[in-house]
Amino acid sequence: MARVALAEPFMLAIERQQIYLRRLPKALSGLRIVHLSDFHYGPLVNPGHLERAIEAANDLRPDLIALTGDYISHDRGYAAPCAELVGRLRARYGVFAVLGNHDHWTDAELIADLFRAEGIRILLNEGMRVDVNGESFWLAGVNDTMVGLEDLPLALAGATDDEMKLLLAHNPIILRRAARAGVDLVLSGHTHGGQVTLRPEKNRSGRPRRRLLRGLGRRGNTQIYVTRGLGTVVLPIRYGCPPEVSVLELCSMP
Repeated sequence: MARVALAEPFMLAIERQQIYLRRLPKALSGLRIVHLSDFHYGPLVNPGHLERAIEAANDLRPDLIALTGDYISHDRGYAAPCAELVGRLRARYGVFAVLGNHDHWTDAELIADLFRAEGIRILLNEGMRVDVNGESFWLAGVNDTMVGLEDLPLALAGATDDEMKLLLAHNPIILRRAARAGVDLVLSGHTHGGQVTLRPEKNRSGRPRRRLLRGLGRRGNTQIYVTRGLGTVVLPIRYGCPPEVSVLELCSMP
């Protein structure tokens, strides 16, 4: 087990997931989003591993790239090399990001400024309408919940009641509020999929465990995808939770 746990942080997995959304315009069906999170660029993460993840993301030729926080850990000195790395990402309609708790615990303002200089759109309690093929949807991002800066109503201000809403939020704890607000899909990280998984994802009754740590979940009409992320915290190990590059294909309902 120990040997696997030390090796698994470098075993990058490409996870593909189709997500059916009732309010997604049919002209946008097939829109491909690559979702990356939790780089934790710092002393515990090999930069070469992150470089491979960036290359894999670009090779997937995404329409849009979503980044959901925790880019650096421990020291603000990692912000510049992380921004340079993330600046290599390419997507047809752009690269969009929110910040996580570790970014705030380190230097959120510096990270945001460096990412913007690389052409990445940082969404901090704000949203925008993304136009694609003559159709559109609302893309929003919230600041981190754990540090008390989340403002979901502000991020959704300007969206119409009937348009599809995609929300980037580092912490998946927002799901309940997102469902009340009529969000169609939330993309989150933060959990690392548990980082070390010793229990099955479902309990003895066959139902998923109450806390969603990874993959696709739902509350009412709102779906959420939680990525296992790329890096590690506390210890440089993973077990049963390989780092992931998520490829999400958005599909309109038949």
